[in-house]
Amino acid sequence: MAGHTDNSIVIDAPMDLVWDMTNDLTSWTRLFSEYAAVEVLEENEKEITFRLTMHPDEEGNAWSWVSKRLPDPAARKVNAYRVETGPFEYMNIYWEYVPEGEGVRMRWVQDFHMKEAAPVTDDGMTEHLNRNTAVQMKLIKEKVEAAAKAAAGKP
Repeated sequence: MAGHTDNSIVIDAPMDLVWDMTNDLTSWTRLFSEYAAVEVLEENEKEITFRLTMHPDEEGNAWSWVSKRLPDPAARKVNAYRVETGPFEYMNIYWEYVPEGEGVRMRWVQDFHMKEAAPVTDDGMTEHLNRNTAVQMKLIKEKVEAAAKAAAGKP
């Protein structure tokens, strides 16, 4: 059995700003609360290979892995997957940006399977990702909406 999550949030900001801010990997340490470092390893017009390092967990582990992102700015979609899978057999992430009202619905779909030796099952990771995704999406929403207000000259 595999794990699957599907989460979204509406961000009250223009599409270009939402897209630009959430696809600027070098800013992810400021956009997300969980990342301590982002290192772009290779980039071309079709894909970006990068290393993410999380802040240390309660046991002092600073988890790190390499992923690839394949952004499609015209379609406002991103496919991504882990190259260094760590405790995952595989981890694929799909990002989608859809206009909704005056804003943008940002959606993340994660499909994965945990290795047999992983410290958590697919169900356990699904619960963790659903909890954490809600936290991260709320932070992103707040930061992008604040940037939109600042750009519009609003307090």
